Parts: sequence; structure tokens; C-alpha cells
Amino acid sequence: MRGELSVENKKLGKGLDAIFGENLSQILEEMQQDETSDRNDIKIIDIRPNPYQPRKKFDDVKIQELAQSIKENGVFTPILIRKGITGYELIAGERRLRACKLAGLESIPSIILEITDEKMMEISLLENIQRENLNVIEEANAYNTLLVNLNYTQEQLAERLGKSRTYLANMIRILRLPQEVQQMVMDDKLTMGHVRPLITMKNDNEIIDMAKKIIKENLSVREVEHLLQPVPVKIKKEKKTDIFLDNVRSIMENKLQTSIDVTSNKIIIKYENVDDLNRILEIMDCLEADND
Repeated sequence: MRGELSVENKKLGKGLDAIFGENLSQILEEMQQDETSDRNDIKIIDIRPNPYQPRKKFDDVKIQELAQSIKENGVFTPILIRKGITGYELIAGERRLRACKLAGLESIPSIILEITDEKMMEISLLENIQRENLNVIEEANAYNTLLVNLNYTQEQLAERLGKSRTYLANMIRILRLPQEVQQMVMDDKLTMGHVRPLITMKNDNEIIDMAKKIIKENLSVREVEHLLQPVPVKIKKEKKTDIFLDNVRSIMENKLQTSIDVTSNKIIIKYENVDDLNRILEIMDCLEADND
């Protein structure tokens, strides 16, 4: 081995304030791409998974594709690890590690960092959150873990992450849903827009039954909202006359987590209040930067 790279020599060594508000994914990528970083070939069998990894679902097809690429071309970017009581613990690079195992490699290029348990948790959760490709349950669990372990209020954490407090609160509320319904979201059977109205229901069995009804009848977000209104309104399911526009509406509802109307020449985005409007504008990256 050629030595270890101390995190104190990098941006991550500046403390928690340096991590929040910066593009952590970019920082980690720069560290892994830095040709001056000491790299070590570490036996894969000696590396344990990251205990703070918020992502529970990995795309097996993409892992297989990456494994094939590694077989043909090798590993271009080292993973980040730290020494454990025995062996090493993964910090970043789980897809590469899984692909190397699948490709039958015995070792993998690695950069060894010296970081605490707390810093490792922060890096794992924040880096995944910033990548914005967690599903909503994984993202909500990541926020909740940060709140519990760092003793932040929702307002403080929202400010640190550059999110609105309403957005953060809505995400945390998703975790009130029964585990069976959360799994439906994890399996991409339901979107956040579908399950947000379910949070107002108090009986877990009724929530589960409604979730199954949404899937069975392929209900839209708008239809679910109408079904759960205080005075039930019978909604006649719209005929899908234009597959393309229906697909556009579905994509936008999933992205913005609200009801969308799409016609041949008009798109209507619905919101509940100013906070909800700000949440939508935040997702669309339409909020102007604060000049202070």
C-alpha cells in the first residue's frame, strides 16, 4: 500500500458546515478522479458494505452492464473506504463494488480515508440525497436519520439542505404510512402523489386497502384526491384518447407530485397553497437565488 489519504486534506475535512450547501457528489468525484490520491488494491472480501447507505434498491441490469464493462476495461475510478475494526468499510462506490464482485474480481482500486462514524453517516446520506435519484421512501428515511442523529429541527435541516421546510415535512410524513404501503412505493407501484392523501387516513388497514385499490384500478393522483375528499365525489374515469398526452401527464405528476392537466395546447399545474407552489417551483428549479 502507498499510504492513506487523510480527509483533513480535502474539503470534507472542513467540518459539517463545508459539507452542507456544497455539491458533495462533485467533491467525492473529484477526490476519486484526483491522480495525486494514493490508491490501493484492496481485497473485495475485506470490504464491508456501508452501514449508513440509504439506498436499498439497486438496478440489477445496470450492475450487470457495469460488471461487463469492468471485465473488458477494468475499474477506472477507485472507491472510497475507511479502516474498520477488521478489514475496511465502504464509504462511496457501492455500484462499482457490487459490479466487481459480479465480474469475479478479487480486489478493487480504493482510496482510504480517515473519518469518524458521524462523518461517514453524513457523507453517505448527504451524497445520496444530492444525487436526487433515491426513491421517496429512501429519501425520507435519509432525512429522518439526519434529524435523529444530528438533533436538528426540520427548519434547521431544511435550511442546511436548501430545501423548503414544507417539502421536508411532507417527506418525513410519508414514513407514517404502513410498511406494506411504503414497500409499494419502493417497488414503483405508487408515487408520492398517490400516497400523500393517504397520510390523512387514521386506520392502517384502510390505508392498505386504498393503496391496493389505487394499483388495481390504475387510479391517477387526481382520482385519489377526489376519492379522499371529506364529501366523496364520484369521478368518471377519463377515456385515454391520446396516449402521448397521458404519458406526459403521468411523467409530470410523478415528477411534481401534484395534479396535472395536459391538453393539445395547454398544461395546467395545480397547487394547494403558497408553500406547495414553492415546493413545485423548487423541483422545477425556477426559484431565484437569494442575493443576500
